[in-house]
Amino acid sequence: MATPEERLADLGLELPEVVKPLAAYVPTSRTGNLVYTAGQLPMVKGELAVTGKIGAEVTPEVGYEQARICALNAIAAVRAEIGDLSRVRRIVKVVGFVASAPDFYGQPKVVNGASDLLGEVFGEAGVHARSAVGVSALPLNAPVEVELVVEVA
Repeated sequence: MATPEERLADLGLELPEVVKPLAAYVPTSRTGNLVYTAGQLPMVKGELAVTGKIGAEVTPEVGYEQARICALNAIAAVRAEIGDLSRVRRIVKVVGFVASAPDFYGQPKVVNGASDLLGEVFGEAGVHARSAVGVSALPLNAPVEVELVVEVA
């Protein structure tokens, strides 16, 4: 069976450097066998490629792709904490925040970008509980933010 790192390579993805915190927090916090990630924005090489609200300046399809980037950044933070992604036993919970236009109600479909990537990388261990929440604004005018709770060996 392929490792999560091999699955990432098969998807043509590389884990980025861990995104530096924007304020007074750390990228991950571990207690026992649980790792919590800070909310991850869709940063690529230190910058947001897309800004704005889903349903206004940003389409849901672009939001889906941005949620995938958030999940990739969260995976990078987890790997930095635990060293080897094969130690992930389960993605327990995903929380996705979607900066939404007032009349946009498709938050779950946007956050599917993160959920789908986690399933592709971790297989059955990537199946998780989830919240997809519409918000009026996110840091740096990001369209999406994703955080994880991960059980590790």
